[in-house]
Amino acid sequence: MSATRVLIADDDTVIRASLRLLVESEPDMSVVAEARDGEEAVRLAVEYRPDVVLMDVQMPYMTGLAATRRLSAESDGPRVIVLTMFDLDEYVYEALRMGASGFLLKNSPPPEILRAIRVVDEGNALLAPEVTKRLISRFAPARADTAVEVLTDRERETLVLIGRGLSNAEVAAALFVTVTTVRTYVSRILGKLSVRDRAGLVVVAYESGLVGRDAR
Repeated sequence: MSATRVLIADDDTVIRASLRLLVESEPDMSVVAEARDGEEAVRLAVEYRPDVVLMDVQMPYMTGLAATRRLSAESDGPRVIVLTMFDLDEYVYEALRMGASGFLLKNSPPPEILRAIRVVDEGNALLAPEVTKRLISRFAPARADTAVEVLTDRERETLVLIGRGLSNAEVAAALFVTVTTVRTYVSRILGKLSVRDRAGLVVVAYESGLVGRDAR
């Protein structure tokens, strides 16, 4: 199994150096490039094809938000983890809407950062349900999204459970189906809604009203 290729994008030299040391301390990870701003992050991502980008939100020339939008627009683009100082940050919510796979606080413990890289590299979302609910409540527009009308009843049930933070195994147990069947549902939902990954599905579940803002 090849090492997870990581690109670090942050305008703070000390933070970049710290993250590089942390990532390269793991035998299954490597830092392929460092970027000082969003514009450089996009250029280096095209050149080095990382699996995961650790992306600072606020950088000069091109923000991390704009860079995330650019990278997530590519069908084979890297997974993006947004780095922020605050968990309730409007930029974090917008980054999730733009295709980020999750976010981390900059002062997160090293094991949490490493776990995050592995989680999103495997195609999963890095979103704690309680934090997601607070983000949605504070920044999401209150609206009924008709996009979910293209889903079947079973696909909507699956989306609701994903929005509540359940894993594939937990969704399978709730619906009395196999995990393989749930993966098929998730793949179909992603295609129908033109959403890149599970993090995007969580946002859609809340914005569409399928999952209430007071959901548990």
